[in-house]
Amino acid sequence: MKKSFIFLADGFEEVEALTSVDVMRRAGMPVVTVSINPGREVVGAHGVTVVADSVFEDNDYSEAEWLVLPGGIPGAPNLADHEALCDLLMAHEEKGGKVAAICASPAVVLAPMGMLQDRQAVCYPGMEDGIEGVRWQKAPVAVDGNVVTGNGPAAAAPFALTLVAESLGRDKAVEVANGMLLAFP
Repeated sequence: MKKSFIFLADGFEEVEALTSVDVMRRAGMPVVTVSINPGREVVGAHGVTVVADSVFEDNDYSEAEWLVLPGGIPGAPNLADHEALCDLLMAHEEKGGKVAAICASPAVVLAPMGMLQDRQAVCYPGMEDGIEGVRWQKAPVAVDGNVVTGNGPAAAAPFALTLVAESLGRDKAVEVANGMLLAFP
């Protein structure tokens, strides 16, 4: 099974990042947390310090399954400012690779790069204001082709379960959800 990568920048939304890691690993998906900082320590938006599995430069992304962006302020803008990450996202999406972003990241990272153009997507309410060309939805999670977006911290579990469903099927997502005492539609 291909590895998935969850990118962490100072100011990331802890619930979104760590729920995604947890749920995907419960499903048996190999997931690597990646710091875009010079070192592995990353401080979340609410002061939680996480030691990532790796730093950006230490990974081979050529066979990645998912590239996942949690939100958070200033986490999402910090991700958007990382040129090598943005280049990776574009190249991965252009070859049909799977990209997922939640909260501020769909609006702050993906939309400005044109990755949501003419797609259905969601983001943290209000962040979509002034962004043209995206079919913004009123839902916790949106799937459009190889791109999955989530609207915020409350959608962290449904977002992560959707990634599982897109990779391993709905039955596996329901199995993981049941084990966590969650509902998955």
